[in-house]
Amino acid sequence: MKSRVIQDEPSQSQSDKELRMAAITIPAVEVAARASTANGGPPVVSGRDLNRRYGEGETAVDALRGVSLDVPKGQLTAVMGPSGSGKSTLMHILAGLDTPTTGDVTIAGTSIHELNDTQLTNLRREHIGFIFQFFNLLPMLNAEENVVLPLSIAGEKRDQGWVDELMGRIGLKDRRSHRPSELSGGQQQRVAIGRALVSKPTIVFADEPTGNLDSKTSGEILELMRSSVDSYRQTTVMVTHDPRAAAIADRILFLADGLIVRDLGRSDAHEVIAVMEELSR
Repeated sequence: MKSRVIQDEPSQSQSDKELRMAAITIPAVEVAARASTANGGPPVVSGRDLNRRYGEGETAVDALRGVSLDVPKGQLTAVMGPSGSGKSTLMHILAGLDTPTTGDVTIAGTSIHELNDTQLTNLRREHIGFIFQFFNLLPMLNAEENVVLPLSIAGEKRDQGWVDELMGRIGLKDRRSHRPSELSGGQQQRVAIGRALVSKPTIVFADEPTGNLDSKTSGEILELMRSSVDSYRQTTVMVTHDPRAAAIADRILFLADGLIVRDLGRSDAHEVIAVMEELSR
């Protein structure tokens, strides 16, 4: 049985909302099936019956309530939803940064439920790249050194030809020796994107990658992320609240109250806004 939040008797408006959400929620098996059908190959990442409960008893909160999904190879999947919908929790669990209360995640064919901490760290290092809202660059390293940091940590020899290509792709070939304090916010995010791509990971997770940038710079970063998918077939999952960001995705999953309630293909910003407005009623 799936867990639920223990709370007082719901008001009429709460009951109405729960009935409406139940009516539009997509069965978990259908979400997974849509991805498999669209892609035609094995998923890069899968989540099955994911529940995440925080707290106990009357203070318990269910951030996820039985979510299942498959992430296809070579596509950009956006995850959207109102505040508290569970989108960040879902990303953290799919990336192995958090553990579901129940359910399992498979990355590149490996069930992470069966891994110890060291094995999980190694799996993330080999298969996962991260892009964060606040860049998380090391201030004492220059742009290129920050980009190749995952290789340095893993003790891997860099392919300088690939690094040169990547620095050009992210538009920082002439700024590679500059430290983060000498770069603009958009340039720092470009470094963060390069860092996520340098090890050619199985999947990149991006958490609000444009949330700390102005409109013009956000557009440039979104173009770069779309280009990484198109040029390198870089599978990407992006959590965002920005309809413009979601509009570059091949697929958009909408979460509400810990459930996937919409699964859209390529959509424009106006369509994304309409769905978000419906979910917020």
